[in-house]
Amino acid sequence: MKVYETENIRNVAVVGHGGTGKTQLTSAILFNSGMVNRLGRVDDGTTTTDFDEEEISRHHTLSASVAYAEWNKHKVNLIDTPGFANFISDARAAMRVCDVGLVVVDAVSGVEVQTEKVWATAEEFGLPRLILLNRLDRERASLKRSLESLQTAFGRTVIPVQLPLGDEKSFHGIIDLVGMKAIIFEPDGTGTPTETEIPENSKKDAEAAREALVEIVAETDEDLLEKFFEAGTLTRDELTEGLRRATIERKVFPMFCASALLNIGVQALLDGILALAPSPAEHPLKATKAGTEEIIECPASTQESLISFVWKTIADPFAGRITLFRVISGTLKSDATIFNLTKDSNERMGSLLLLQGKDQTNVSEVRAGDLCAVAKLKETQTSDTLTEKGVEVVLPPIQFAEPVLAYAIEPKSRGDEEKISTSLHRLQEEDPTIRYSRDAQTNELLLSGQGQLHIEVTVAKLKRRFGVEVNLKLPRVPYRETITAATEAHGRHKKQSGGHGQFGDCKIRLEPLPRGTDFEFANEIFGGSIPKQFIPAVEKGIQDSRKRGFVAGYPVVDFRVTLFDGSFHQVDSNELSFRMAGSLAFKDGMSRARPTLLEPVMTIEVYAPNDSAGDLMGDLNGRRGRISGMETRGATTVIKAQVPMAEILTYEQHLTSVTGGRGSYHMEYSHFEEVPSHLQPKIVAAAKAGRGEEVETEG
Repeated sequence: MKVYETENIRNVAVVGHGGTGKTQLTSAILFNSGMVNRLGRVDDGTTTTDFDEEEISRHHTLSASVAYAEWNKHKVNLIDTPGFANFISDARAAMRVCDVGLVVVDAVSGVEVQTEKVWATAEEFGLPRLILLNRLDRERASLKRSLESLQTAFGRTVIPVQLPLGDEKSFHGIIDLVGMKAIIFEPDGTGTPTETEIPENSKKDAEAAREALVEIVAETDEDLLEKFFEAGTLTRDELTEGLRRATIERKVFPMFCASALLNIGVQALLDGILALAPSPAEHPLKATKAGTEEIIECPASTQESLISFVWKTIADPFAGRITLFRVISGTLKSDATIFNLTKDSNERMGSLLLLQGKDQTNVSEVRAGDLCAVAKLKETQTSDTLTEKGVEVVLPPIQFAEPVLAYAIEPKSRGDEEKISTSLHRLQEEDPTIRYSRDAQTNELLLSGQGQLHIEVTVAKLKRRFGVEVNLKLPRVPYRETITAATEAHGRHKKQSGGHGQFGDCKIRLEPLPRGTDFEFANEIFGGSIPKQFIPAVEKGIQDSRKRGFVAGYPVVDFRVTLFDGSFHQVDSNELSFRMAGSLAFKDGMSRARPTLLEPVMTIEVYAPNDSAGDLMGDLNGRRGRISGMETRGATTVIKAQVPMAEILTYEQHLTSVTGGRGSYHMEYSHFEEVPSHLQPKIVAAAKAGRGEEVETEG
């Protein structure tokens, strides 16, 4: 494999909403560049970047995958990313190591929720963007409507550099507005382009679109603006150079047109990537000096010291850990020893690998700006910075989303308990958005992730990669308990058993506190009624009891305990006695403090087609939701609401059913609030039954 210079590399993150054709586009790029000998299709499971069994069966990208194309003496690195909310963190990781975001938009749907989210991430990272309006061959595809949607969401600097030739099924080519020529593509899927004159019936639209393009490019540069005013237009060279500069500086976001499935416009897009996207040398990544907050730029140059950054880890049960990274600066060679600055340890590199989906090619060295992988590093993980010894430059870690949903898992086979933990640890290295932990109350193993689909995919990976089968149970809602009235309580622990006995005696006040304050302990003991050394023991006893709950076994929160009196015995008093007394006082107080249950409430944003909005709002109301807002964005309605977690656990299936798979949602924890009184007995009964306790029945 040829080693490419930094200036001849383009790192492209292919991002956008799920179902816009990102994987199909990547497949078409690889085919047109001769990297694969046939055009892979998502529906057939034959694409290069969707190679995981789960991805093939679901027809959706679930994890970022790397490929590369060689085009006109350049190397174009492509990272095909997921577009569904459950897996969008991989898109974030990809954008951290790329120099341009290729935002793929469906010509029917226009801007959708994840389009906005990847755009915001690109803004955060200072990433230039190209836009591809894809699937122009579909029924109801519209350039006008899609462009309005893009400019409404992201501003008038989203500007077409191409127009489609033909509508919907008759889409057969593009008009290049820079060169003012038409490019016709063969209908046989080969992608072979033929340049021709712009058809007469399209000339007027093309001239108007070019005028708009020239105007917006001229506005980005004073010299160009002056030339524009003098001549009334710009030359082709001036427009090309001005457009490139404006794109790199994020003043303009050029939009291309294509149908990846029919292989129309893909070669022109490749030409556009080389012409407009920055090389790594033109897009230095930001880092900090080790041990400081000083931000510095890392120029992508082979003349600089070696710095590389790990953006992804793959857990392979056979090859072990595969580490994916970008060489930020310098040159990395096979079998080199490199210093992990994050872990403060040396790592010996094996063979350097270029990834083409699941296929690997050995390469002798990788230069600044390029992407590669290496197998079997011992300690290196995602977000680590690898350098030469003595270099003190750290790349900031990737911020991954926190889990929003937890399911209980249990092994199907008894001997797999330990295996589950080991396997999940390996998968967590690959996917930092999952968590697993043991619930101290129920002793259940909880698997947390971004949503039901995310959990299901993780469980499928456990089975396929590690041979571990688990049963998945609905998540337990993490209820809490609190008090609604102030009271005083008394706890006395006295035990005589010959010799030294046990004696502890305390009086406490319990008071409710505002939501979110958890627990406070105050000491008002004067005059030594309880010696100082025993006061922490009282608090410890209360802490022990509050964690076990009073009503249904859930932790008690948002209250204050004030210790104000007590007594002790000169001989029999000790820490254990006062710990027991504190626990007894807490239970005594809870019986009169009008305890109640609290439930977690989630903030949810639902994105759905306009015609589903009414049904979904009615459903959210039925789930005890409070609608806080609704807005229409083109063909999409966004509904904002707050809904108790207990009511939303199975929402994903309902949303898919109502919207025909076109809806999506995002939710995050908001706050705790009191459970309605008529629902509390059922929750208490279920909690006690889960612990094997007898449930009291009326009558």
